[in-house]
Amino acid sequence: MAVTLRDVAGVAGVSIKTVSNVINDHPYVRQETRARVEAAIAELGYSPNLTARNLRSGRTGAIALAVPDLSLPYFAELAAAVIREAEAAGVVVFVEQTGADRARELEVLRGRRRGLTDGLIFSPLGLEAEDLAEVGSAYPVVMLGERVFDAPAHHVTMRNVEAARAATEYLLAQGRRRIAVIGAHVDEEVGSASLRMRGYREALDAAGIPYDDAIVGRAALWHRSSGADAMREMLSRDVDIDAVFGLNDTVALGAMRVLLRSGRRVPEDVAVMGFDALNETEFSIPSLTTVDPGRAWIAKTAVSTLLARIAGGADAAPRRLLADFRIVERESTARD
Repeated sequence: MAVTLRDVAGVAGVSIKTVSNVINDHPYVRQETRARVEAAIAELGYSPNLTARNLRSGRTGAIALAVPDLSLPYFAELAAAVIREAEAAGVVVFVEQTGADRARELEVLRGRRRGLTDGLIFSPLGLEAEDLAEVGSAYPVVMLGERVFDAPAHHVTMRNVEAARAATEYLLAQGRRRIAVIGAHVDEEVGSASLRMRGYREALDAAGIPYDDAIVGRAALWHRSSGADAMREMLSRDVDIDAVFGLNDTVALGAMRVLLRSGRRVPEDVAVMGFDALNETEFSIPSLTTVDPGRAWIAKTAVSTLLARIAGGADAAPRRLLADFRIVERESTARD
């Protein structure tokens, strides 16, 4: 026979309502009473019937996280951080990979599967402006990333322009003047690459250094291989560079590999800077200087904001919530 609330109440010498209050973590339960109930739960091996509870509350106890590509370390680490934050709040996370495909992103946003979750943390890349007109109207959504077109939902993101400008200024302060960029996107108007390029150009302009398209390497996908390919193509033209700013860590790591294989010393000949503060960058040789854009804060804030929306307690008016950033100095830019 399954252990019931009544059984727990009998052993603890309290009412069924008190047992329910303890299980649901209501604040107005005396500590002594809470301890007796918890001891009775442990003694009897009671497990709450979550399905019944969710049916009564109209909630599933789960949220969704939709990201473009889990093979990209940034999204893998972001997903892990979101799962940790949600688990701490007693919520399950269903993770979906969209492949940056518009049809799949629309299915996540509007499809039947959303009935399995109470809300969505969503990082889209393929959607158009009109696709987002109804975001957050009935189903709680928190947006991530830069391709959001002012969607009517809370938006948690990073300071791409300011952080990229700070990264470039850091290299300029070291005396670097020929700072190559790896990872630019061709004709991109909205997205992380275009925003980080804006920060890079702002720093050059402020320092009075002309922008040179010859030292901007394009990479449609931000993988190590594409960073390596872009760096290899640039070096084949024998351009003069003394630093590389990778628009994310993975392209920076690919570029650094090619630099080292070409006989260039890092950082003596060419300093290398990344962006994202991936865990692996601490262990590359040399370790990679990078921008920490606040990924942990983004995950924590996205989860807490979504749960507040689900509970009906968040501000109705959409807000843009921006993470702080910092430069993580390591060997790839160190000077004796």
